[in-house]
Amino acid sequence: MLSANAAFYSAFRDRDVERMLGLWASDHAVACIHPGWQILRGHAQVAASWRAILDNPTAPAVQHRNSQALVIGETAIVTCTEELPEVELAATNVFARERGVWKLVHHQAGPARSRSRSEPDFDPELLN
Repeated sequence: MLSANAAFYSAFRDRDVERMLGLWASDHAVACIHPGWQILRGHAQVAASWRAILDNPTAPAVQHRNSQALVIGETAIVTCTEELPEVELAATNVFARERGVWKLVHHQAGPARSRSRSEPDFDPELLN
């Protein structure tokens, strides 16, 4: 499962549009929320967004770290950190099994809150 997540970031890093699009589900509904973008729903919108990002030569390089997976049956939720040159993002990638292969059904990334080493890992005040 984590290898599917690594393949996503490899395609992202290599700006390989076709490999990226091949990682997304074709039988399931898909959605994507890029930082600062509106919610993208459906294969056409998600594919168009990745083409725009990966075809842009000035798009920043993205590295991922701290990937952790939670598998619930045929669905897996991966959380990780995306590192860009000037910002760190928290990301969630949701995968579903499609014909025995893990495929992306949702990607979302947004700014991560900076945390000093002295701060606790969990702050109940931040919960809704």
